[in-house]
Amino acid sequence: MDPDSLRAFFEEIEAPDRSLVVLNRSSPDPVRGLLDSLLEGQPVSIRDAEVPDGDADVVALVEDGEVLAHSTLDELLESVLLINSDLYRTGAIGLGEVDLPDVLRGLDEVPFRVRGYPESNKEKLLLIVISRVIERIANETGGGTLRASFQRLSRLRDERGTYEVYESVARSGVDVHVYGVDDADSAETLPVTVHTGSSYPYRRSWFVVFTPPDGADARNGPNGGNGDHAALVALEDEPNVWDGFWTFRPELVDRIDRYIADRV
Repeated sequence: MDPDSLRAFFEEIEAPDRSLVVLNRSSPDPVRGLLDSLLEGQPVSIRDAEVPDGDADVVALVEDGEVLAHSTLDELLESVLLINSDLYRTGAIGLGEVDLPDVLRGLDEVPFRVRGYPESNKEKLLLIVISRVIERIANETGGGTLRASFQRLSRLRDERGTYEVYESVARSGVDVHVYGVDDADSAETLPVTVHTGSSYPYRRSWFVVFTPPDGADARNGPNGGNGDHAALVALEDEPNVWDGFWTFRPELVDRIDRYIADRV
């Protein structure tokens, strides 16, 4: 059965019960506090544990007692915890510098509910990083289709970093489609296809969806490699509060892409 809205895709995610375990923590409490603030209120618990002969300050992603991935606290600090969203908006962090630690990548299809600034300084940042990771995958693939919504298309004009990202991705050979309320001629100089409207998906959705070209092979790399399917879907049903998830499941990404192409 075809979905009747972007919200319907939330019913299709796996919503796994996953948690983070900080192993042999030696870092100070404020560092642990940064990790807590990133995932505060989310269905992902965090606890400390001591493991004999194990390395210090390693974060493990666990599901049903099985360790799915490891990342160091330093990796989390450098990629997310010590970053603020302005660094992405201004372009201070280049697309090639964007990284997603394995333990955060492994939270795919976990439903998140996040608040933007000023209610929270960190919660929404995780979705921003996921967006940039998907854009990096598209840029490195150099083909396929990227669809992204901005609510207000003027963001492409006002956020230098975002403009530069989409200029790079579009010129790499990716078929780029941008969606939003037409409040400025912000995309006229970009080689992208612009979709404007005022319905709910244009005003209240935040999606970044990449489908690689047919026959592209996924290659393992720091963010999954070229050829990956990847999608972020988030909806703002309350002011400055977003329900969102990300997925790398090809079949689901393809269906999200088709829905946007046909219905938005």
